[in-house]
Amino acid sequence: MPNRSYCLPPPAIRSLPILGSPERFPVRAIYCVGRNYADHAREMGSNPADSPCFFMKPPHALVTDDDPVPYPPETHSFHHEVELVVALKSGGRNISTAAVWDHVFGYAVGLDLTRRDLQNELKKKAQPWELAKSFTASAPCSALIPSVRPEAPVEPWHMRLSVNGAIRQETTSAQMIWPIDQLVSELSRYEALEAGDLLFTGTPAGVGPLEPGDQVVAELVGHCRLHFTVLPDRAGSGL
Repeated sequence: MPNRSYCLPPPAIRSLPILGSPERFPVRAIYCVGRNYADHAREMGSNPADSPCFFMKPPHALVTDDDPVPYPPETHSFHHEVELVVALKSGGRNISTAAVWDHVFGYAVGLDLTRRDLQNELKKKAQPWELAKSFTASAPCSALIPSVRPEAPVEPWHMRLSVNGAIRQETTSAQMIWPIDQLVSELSRYEALEAGDLLFTGTPAGVGPLEPGDQVVAELVGHCRLHFTVLPDRAGSGL
């Protein structure tokens, strides 16, 4: 590759820690899935029989290492959504379900943080959800658990989320409508997946509001844990 100079400093590579390793996992793209648990689909007024809804978050949505999360501006209903996260070590197009496990690097627990009031407004107008889903610090994620045996992943994963010590969401990945292999295979029909991609696989029922000062803990029980504090929005809406 030729030497290049830039008019601005290039952005830092976003990355996740890896449990048991000094190395970090560089993140290329963040894909998310909506409506992948029947109870949450019904909770949000959707049909569980619908195909999965894919969308993306920008790299600057990623928060890790227990860094705090600012309450986002221009919202008054900021919701948590706990999710199992799958990290890919390789990719491609039209990946078969049988081949998916060859591409999985590991797993984590994360949150798809959402401006719920703005999302509801956008839905009414039949407009894209980006401003409600794809904002700074909207994708907190734990350290990754490397996949030791890709042909036999650890399932079902037990997920739990608590706010200020009270459990809000709890389920297992066995309740997914579309399991991991089907999700990755389906997404690869539309996108050429690559090493460094993350897939947030959907949230169960129990989503709810977060307020400044809240202490949030997400877990893949017995495997990994994520903790963060919600900071006030200094611009005013979260104060």
